[in-house]
Amino acid sequence: MTVERLDHVNIIAVDLQATAQFYAELLDLEIRDAPPPLTPQNARWAFDRSGQAVIHINSVNCPRRFDRDVSPGPTGSIHHIAFRCTGFAEMEAKLKARGADYKASEVNAIGLRQIFTLDPNGVLLELNFFAG
Repeated sequence: MTVERLDHVNIIAVDLQATAQFYAELLDLEIRDAPPPLTPQNARWAFDRSGQAVIHINSVNCPRRFDRDVSPGPTGSIHHIAFRCTGFAEMEAKLKARGADYKASEVNAIGLRQIFTLDPNGVLLELNFFAG
């Protein structure tokens, strides 16, 4: 068995549509309906440009195959979700235009610029922009 890559992240959202809109606008992800039996009222999936559903966004009352107590908000044991991105200046401009709280940092040793910001559910996003 070999792990090939991260498949997706699942976010439980108090406001499904606002969360989907956040990811569509900020990260230019395409929001689509999740497959049945899920409905647009309880689940939306966010796809990257290659057609991969990288974020599954579920409402609080969405049916789950493995059910456990969930409560939206601070993300428990998960500290953040990281995305490799391009277009640092464009992203920073988007965040400023939204009036979003964010922090930019650099890891010069590996040619990395980062932006940290929160989604509407308190999920911390790490947006990574590598040089070259």
